[in-house]
Amino acid sequence: MIAYDLQCASGHTFEGWFEDRKAYLNQQKKKLIACPVCNETSVDIVPSTFAIKSVPQSKPNPAPAEIEALQKISEQAVDFVEKNFDNVGCDFAKEALKIHYGASEPRNIRGVSTKEEEKTLKDEGVQFFKIPMPAPPDTDS
Repeated sequence: MIAYDLQCASGHTFEGWFEDRKAYLNQQKKKLIACPVCNETSVDIVPSTFAIKSVPQSKPNPAPAEIEALQKISEQAVDFVEKNFDNVGCDFAKEALKIHYGASEPRNIRGVSTKEEEKTLKDEGVQFFKIPMPAPPDTDS
C-alpha cells in the first residue's frame, strides 16, 4: 500500500491509500477519486510534508558532532534529489507544464526557473517546491 497526499481543484487536501501508483493513476483517470469535502474529482498528488531536525535556536554553538550529522543529512538529501529527479535545467517551467497537462509522462524533475515562470506555474495550478542545492564544483582546475 502507498499513501498519497492529494488535493482537489478547489484546494482541499486529503490522504488517499492505493495498492500502488498504477492503481492511483487508473482510479484518477476514471474519476473514481473524489474530495471528501466537496466531492470534486479533479484530484492531483501534492508533495508530502516532512521535517528535518535542526539545531535549536537557543544553542549558539552546536557541538561538532551535531554539525557533522546535519552536514550528512544535507548531503543525503542532495544525493537523493540528484539520483531521483531528472535535471531539466532552465526548461523546468516548460517541462513542469508539459507534465501537468499530460503532454509528457509524469516524472520527478528538477531545474531552475525565474520568478515570472514560478508565478505562471502557480497560476496554472502546478505543484512544486524549491530547495537550495549546492553549486556544482568548480571545473577550472
